[in-house]
Amino acid sequence: MENDDDTKEDTQSQVNNSVSMEKNCCNEDTFRLHMVTWNVATADPPDDVSSLLHLNSPKAPDLYVIGLQEVYAAPHRFIIDMAVEDSWSHLFMSSLAPRGYLKVSSIRMQGLLLLFFSKLAHVPFIRDIQDTYTRTGIFGYWGNKGGVSIRLSFYGHMLCFLNCHLAAHMQYASQRVDEFEYILDTQTFDPKKTPHILDHKLVFWFGDLNFRVQDHGMHFLRNCITSHKFNLLWSKDQLTMMKKKEAVLQEFDEGPLDFQPTYKFDRFSDRYDSRPHRTWFVFHGKMRKPAWTDRILWRVKPKETPPEEEKDEDRDSGLDEKNTKQQQEEEEFPLKLKQDSYTSNMEYGVSDHKPVIGIFTLELRKMYETPLVRVCAEGEWSADFDAMVIYSPLQPFPSSAWDWIGLYKVGFRSVSDYITYTWVKDDEVSFNDELTQVYVSKDEIPVLGGECVLCYYCSTLQCIVGISSPFKVQESKVAIEEGLAPENINGLDKATAS
Repeated sequence: MENDDDTKEDTQSQVNNSVSMEKNCCNEDTFRLHMVTWNVATADPPDDVSSLLHLNSPKAPDLYVIGLQEVYAAPHRFIIDMAVEDSWSHLFMSSLAPRGYLKVSSIRMQGLLLLFFSKLAHVPFIRDIQDTYTRTGIFGYWGNKGGVSIRLSFYGHMLCFLNCHLAAHMQYASQRVDEFEYILDTQTFDPKKTPHILDHKLVFWFGDLNFRVQDHGMHFLRNCITSHKFNLLWSKDQLTMMKKKEAVLQEFDEGPLDFQPTYKFDRFSDRYDSRPHRTWFVFHGKMRKPAWTDRILWRVKPKETPPEEEKDEDRDSGLDEKNTKQQQEEEEFPLKLKQDSYTSNMEYGVSDHKPVIGIFTLELRKMYETPLVRVCAEGEWSADFDAMVIYSPLQPFPSSAWDWIGLYKVGFRSVSDYITYTWVKDDEVSFNDELTQVYVSKDEIPVLGGECVLCYYCSTLQCIVGISSPFKVQESKVAIEEGLAPENINGLDKATAS
């Protein structure tokens, strides 16, 4: 029989290895962000998105943010998609999970879909996750137009991603700005830190913003595009024009439009609209003019005005203290953003829009580098005997009886992809000031075994706050001896075997 002291040392070593693994993976202050916006025009997804996600690039992103518009949302399909994941989400998750990315959050409002993926090593440092939506279609009652957003804390820095689909047609440029301002005013989050979108340290605004190129005729437009003289069109781009007179737009930056306008194309071609269109069942002989409808902009929050520079009559002691605290945080934990690439991808033809890709380098100083909880598997795991999980809080956090620890196959796609889970309080076996043991029944452990990880999920924070190092679940010796056929193995093992 093993000595108890040896077992404790072995366990402590595993816990330390888990923490070491996470620190080694997350000790850089530069992060690569890959963003996509695409109006998919109710189409089914293509067979492959490797080119869209740059999956063969030597520089792997840390984060993926994907915003889609006009995902097919007929009533029968929408109900099905609410019950099981939609085909677009499934494709992106299936493409990214084998490469070590987890879907951290998503939100859908009819045809608008926003997905946020992260490398697994960063996941315990992504907190304060919230999402919301705003309808602007048909007097604000219909969700075919509007905005969906995900906000979160990334190593302590508050980020917000807003995916919009704004009003269509050339003559509605001002309405598009009004809709954007309405979305900014109405979307609210936890009031303690960042109640509104513009309170976040970094905001991305992207989507089918529907701004057009006005005044120029079709012949001039197409000549400029064919000769790659895109700069001759910039001055008549409606978003560029509106930025000159709208203060809120002036706070947002955008890279140069050095790529072809992404709308409107004949499907499955790189040929611009060649057919008459119809509106309200009336056919028109004109084709749509090419335009940069699909855009990615960003805003780094301006520095707070130092209190001493404000007029005495404008001062408020509480506001003074808040501004001083924010200023100190900005100086101690700076954040910078650099755009490395801004382009479209012409090879995808399922939609009349081409997808737009923005690649960014995010530089920041981490506010914390230690996960809230360290968690590891104790000893050998197999379906032949009950197993133990050990966890230890590293910092104070709002734990509750609803917290759970999930067992996941390496390469899992989202937090709901667990093989099994155990409640941290109900299944607690023993604890001391440093370590807590939690029991897992052998009946819940996959018979076929496989490479797995453990994740501690905090119900109050609604996110994963600790991840173990990968470990091997051994194949059940009893099952092998009894010749247990694959069809008799429960569904949990099928997930592990796939």
